[in-house]
This record gives sequence, structure tokens and C-alpha cells, in this order.
Amino acid sequence: MKLKNLIFILMLFSSFFTKSAIAVFEVNARTAIIQDYLSGEILYEKDPDRQIFPASMTKIMTTIIAFDLLKNGELSLDDKFLVSENAWRLSQAGYSSMFIMVGDEITVENLLRGIIVSSGNDACIALAEGIAGTEEEFAIMMTEKAKEIGMDNTNFSNASGINAPDNLSTVRDILIMSNYLIKNYPNYYDYYKETEFTWDRTGGDPIKQGNRNPLLYKNIGVDGIKTGYLAYEKYSLASTIKRNERRIIAVGSGFVSKNSRSKESLKLLTYGLTNFDTINIAKKDEIFDELEVWQGTKKTVKSYINEDVYKTIPKAKKKYLKVSLNYQGPLKAPILKNEIIGKVKISYKDENIGEYDLLAFEDVKKQNIISRFISSINFLIWGDV
Repeated sequence: MKLKNLIFILMLFSSFFTKSAIAVFEVNARTAIIQDYLSGEILYEKDPDRQIFPASMTKIMTTIIAFDLLKNGELSLDDKFLVSENAWRLSQAGYSSMFIMVGDEITVENLLRGIIVSSGNDACIALAEGIAGTEEEFAIMMTEKAKEIGMDNTNFSNASGINAPDNLSTVRDILIMSNYLIKNYPNYYDYYKETEFTWDRTGGDPIKQGNRNPLLYKNIGVDGIKTGYLAYEKYSLASTIKRNERRIIAVGSGFVSKNSRSKESLKLLTYGLTNFDTINIAKKDEIFDELEVWQGTKKTVKSYINEDVYKTIPKAKKKYLKVSLNYQGPLKAPILKNEIIGKVKISYKDENIGEYDLLAFEDVKKQNIISRFISSINFLIWGDV
């Protein structure tokens, strides 16, 4: 896309909105955070680094460990794990369960669905023991993974999130984990939008359970992620909604009731969608602009940025977003493909909010000596490169 066209589009967008500011926003939760998935921008936060008990949101990391092994080929969905008495006990203890039996051999896929859809604590232990031998060893893997992806204020001590004084996190860290889940496992993430799971259990009729995420049933584009509840922490939810290309992720904890969790989480997602727009500045490895070349076999060179660049801006403030291209031109040939040939700078209200290398999309060879001589004469006479 030509830079001048991009700037024109940004200016055109701003003309549609006349509000001078976004209204003051508040949510009835102890702690909460909202992120635009594409840009990574934090759109709202309320005490986001306050320590929480993540409850069943812990299970997001339990599945991430399994997804990692599946992705690397170290585990298969068809692999079967033997259910221990330790895992079975949780299905008898009044916790949310998949209702597995001692001695059952259950596929990894069924255990994952039992964790994600049914929120089965028993399934968590069966999966953890099958992968790591013990739940304690599995929890170490979980915490190591958390540190690896930037969850600096999280410690996992079990696979399910049931009561444990040192199973701790923050809504910011749960957001980081949720973003990582969606970005790195797009195929396996589909389990999170399933609204029901039927377990053909041993020694009884099949058990059908619905997903505990209330927003999945509203048909508004919500496709995850995970609820949680502990008596002390009250109700929590990591949720996400996708509309066209945009995705909003929200995490809240300390909702006072199930109804409040549903209502306030929807409020968080709606706020992110309706008060902001996400603008695509550049697509990874796609042509961004063409720059003039001096004494090259081509008069211009195509350029690109080697990452997706999105910026999320309040709808009433788009006119303050500026994109500028900085390079010493015309560029002198020869130019090598992937060579840095300039910078793209993005500012908002005159504050720099991003700077990206502009790379050559192609090689441009130097003209032969006769052509260079003619180019020099033309430049001296006409000022034309």
C-alpha cells in the first residue's frame, strides 16, 4: 500500500467520529484487564497485577503443556492414559468432574475435552500423571512454561486450580497465557468453543456436560476461554470475542456472582470492540511501499516490514495517528533483498509508538557504466534520477 494512500485512509477514518473522549469506564470486578489481540494494546486495566487465585483458569496452562507436546510430536491425541485412584478421588469429592473411573484408559483428546468443556479436575490429574508421572512434577512444568512466556507473577502448584495457597497468578498473567494459547495453537484452540462434551463413561450411561463459559451460548462471536471459582476469590473468567478480523481478550476476577461474571465480562469485551478501532499499518512480508533508486536497473525498489503491524486507537482519536517513512533517498544501487533501506515511524499525538525496519523486497542491480553515465547527465540537466 502506498504511504500517501495509507495516511489518507487514516484521515478519512477520523472524520467519521466526533466524540471528544471515551466515556469513563468501570467494571464490577476486583481486578480486570482488556487487550486487543492483533496490536497487543492494553485497552483497560483495573489493578491488573493484584495477586489472585486463578482457580480453574489454571487449566489453560494444563492444556498448553499438552498442546506443546502434541505440536512437537511427543504426544498424540489417540494416546491413552491410565486413570489412577488419585485422579478418580476428585470425581467423587464434589468438584467439577469428567467422572472417570479407576483403571480407565482414556485418550488424550477425551481428557482435553473433559478439562476444557467439562472443567474436570479429575481429568487434569489423569493428564498430568500421564505426561509427567505425578501432578507435582507436572506443576513444575507449568510454572516453567509460565516463566518462559512472560508470566512473571505466577506459580502453579497443581493442574486444576483447586484450593492451594501457592497456586497464584494475576489477571495480566492470565491474559498473557490466553494470548499465547490462541496464537500458538489455532487448531487445538477449537476445543475451547465447544459447548458440550459427552463422556461415554465406564459402568454407566454416557454423561453429557455443557461448557461452563456462559458467553459461548450468546451467539455473539465469543469462542473461549475459561471460567473459575473459589470461595475466597469468587468468580473469574478469561474470555475472548472475535468480530471479523478483530479479537478482544478480557480477564476478570472477583466477580460477586455467576450472573455478574457473565454480565461484566461481556461489558469488558463490548468496551474493547466499540470504543476502539484496530488499524493494519503493514502485513508481514507484504509490499509496503516503493522507494526511488539511483543508478539501478530498476527505478524503484519494493519494500516490506517483516512483521504484522497493528495499532489500536480510540475511535474519536484516529486523526492523531501518523505514519512516516524515513530513508536517505534516492537509494543508491546495488540493493540486496532483505537489506534495511529505511524506517517506518508511527506516532500518536506526536508521541512515538512504534518504529520498524523497512527492508528491500527484491534485489536491484547497479546499472552498467554507460547507463550510469546517462543517468548522471539526465540528473544534471533535468534533475531526474
